[in-house]
Amino acid sequence: MLKQLTRLFTILVGSLALASCGINSVPTAEENAKAKWADVQAAFQERANLIPNLQEIVMSSAEQERETLEGVIQARASATRPEIQLSADDLGDASKMQAFQQAQGELSSALSRLMVTVEQYPELRSQENFGRFMTQLEGSENRIRVSIRDYNEAVRQYNTTIRTFPDIIGATIIHGAEEMEPYQAVTEGAEVAPELDMRSE
Repeated sequence: MLKQLTRLFTILVGSLALASCGINSVPTAEENAKAKWADVQAAFQERANLIPNLQEIVMSSAEQERETLEGVIQARASATRPEIQLSADDLGDASKMQAFQQAQGELSSALSRLMVTVEQYPELRSQENFGRFMTQLEGSENRIRVSIRDYNEAVRQYNTTIRTFPDIIGATIIHGAEEMEPYQAVTEGAEVAPELDMRSE
């Protein structure tokens, strides 16, 4: 009987030791960060999907707007290239993250320039379709900002988990965990949604 109790106690202590060494907390934190990255990708994809609608609205406008719009279209094409996209497995690759951030930053910058340009044309701003698009774009930019914030918080929690005792034991020995890269705006001001001023002059 004593031998069975000793064995049971050993199993219990071993299980608790493994649990306290990050056997569960490390993959949980990793999966949370990957899920948040999926939200970031979905938010950027939503914005990319809005741009063809913008193209239809603006193409009938002034030449100056058309030129600026072409910059947006080119930036969107660059930001949606397959080689720019990040999978959850690439979240620890700083160079891939930087390329993704750069492409999204260029698209944000191009959209900001377009918004400034079109504000000079009250007749365009007053179009119902344009107003609807601007509302959708504003919502999209807000969702991008929120999803990036949530992803960065999940990455912070994951990186902290794999670097602190006792989880570091399980992170290095059992999981071979590596730090993930947070999302940082590489274009100055790219993390700020374009100002959408719908008031007529």
